[in-house]
Amino acid sequence: MRILLVGAGGVGDAIAKIAARRTFFELLVVSDYDLARAERTVEWIEASTASGPGIPGLENGRFVAARIDASDPDDVAAVAREHGATHVMNAVEPKFVPTIFAGALAAGADYLDMAMSLSEPHPTDPHHQTGIKLGDDQFAQAPDWETAGRLALVGMGVEPGLSDVFARYAADHLFSEIDELGVRDGANLVVRDEVGNEIFAPSFSIWTTIEECLNPPVIWEKDRGWYTTEPFSEPEIFDFPEGIGPVECVNVEHEEVLLMPRWVDAKRATFKYGLGNEFIGILKTLHQLGLDKTQPLRVRSANGPVEVAPRDVVAAGLPDPATLGPRMTGKTCAGLWVTGLGKDGARREVYLYHVADNEWTMAEYESQCVVWQTALNPVIALELLSTGAWSGRGVLGPEAFDAELFLDLMARPESQGGYGQPWGLEDRTPRT
Repeated sequence: MRILLVGAGGVGDAIAKIAARRTFFELLVVSDYDLARAERTVEWIEASTASGPGIPGLENGRFVAARIDASDPDDVAAVAREHGATHVMNAVEPKFVPTIFAGALAAGADYLDMAMSLSEPHPTDPHHQTGIKLGDDQFAQAPDWETAGRLALVGMGVEPGLSDVFARYAADHLFSEIDELGVRDGANLVVRDEVGNEIFAPSFSIWTTIEECLNPPVIWEKDRGWYTTEPFSEPEIFDFPEGIGPVECVNVEHEEVLLMPRWVDAKRATFKYGLGNEFIGILKTLHQLGLDKTQPLRVRSANGPVEVAPRDVVAAGLPDPATLGPRMTGKTCAGLWVTGLGKDGARREVYLYHVADNEWTMAEYESQCVVWQTALNPVIALELLSTGAWSGRGVLGPEAFDAELFLDLMARPESQGGYGQPWGLEDRTPRT
């Protein structure tokens, strides 16, 4: 396996660092528009190899850096061909999905991403009806991938990704009938400035967060199909494990709701995110001011008029999430709440989850926990694809594959060839 990793930001950097401890691939090309950023990731891996055990194969040139323009499918294809890439791993913002998706297919490579092609709200009734849904563009091209005999594994991060693996596992091993697949994401993370004051600093790409949170959330019901609602609707308090505790969660647009019903039989699918009142207030203000827009505006600068998207200005003005680790404390939890009938026919309610502790991810990888948790899952998927344990063609989500193989490899101790990341299963008292 020869991997072209597109993007050396927080998640891309963590993917390379996690992959460096594995032996399943021949080459990993860390590419970025900013070549220096890609080179820093490779240099970190080289330095870690020199100072400690456990990272094999750098002496054989397994990691190289390259420059890439993710907005140009021809350049993506050219870089993939130059390095003989068998798999293209997309680790940049979802606005680049169409070009990387096209470039991978043109190069004859398989493709993975962690966020799908963007949605467009319904033109006249955005809070009740769907328009163009997340991933619609990619699924429309499934026949091209099938004809080429290539696989596009979409939504293979943590959410979407691990949450979708949990859905497959619940359907196969825990439930005879599923009422709801409810992704619930929460954390108790705190970021402080240099003097210890708590500050507003999103732990994930603000560009992507704005896209997810201000678009109309999508819900799926078996007798109704996909429909939308108001942003931040249906607030609920969800109790998260491992000391995180109760967090208010609200509806947010997310890929799982578009993926799970395609492969898993359930009556309802939802995604709710623990944002908090401050974050919701800031997002609403950005929207009111038009600072969430992606269409460039003409503005003055020291060098004359320039065109810039307001959302890009917001992103540039906030700290890079990849740099927040040293100032961050707490844990983040990604998981799936499932209700229905157990295999014995009795009512059952479970929460399947994975928790990442920032102190641990920083100590082990110098990556903050949110980006590290996202990065873990595509590496596991790539390893399963490399061995043939997972295989397929066309455009598929994580639900299309054997979940038990994934979760076993994830939880198995590193000393036994696994990733040493146990996942949790909490049986909860069924709601009446």
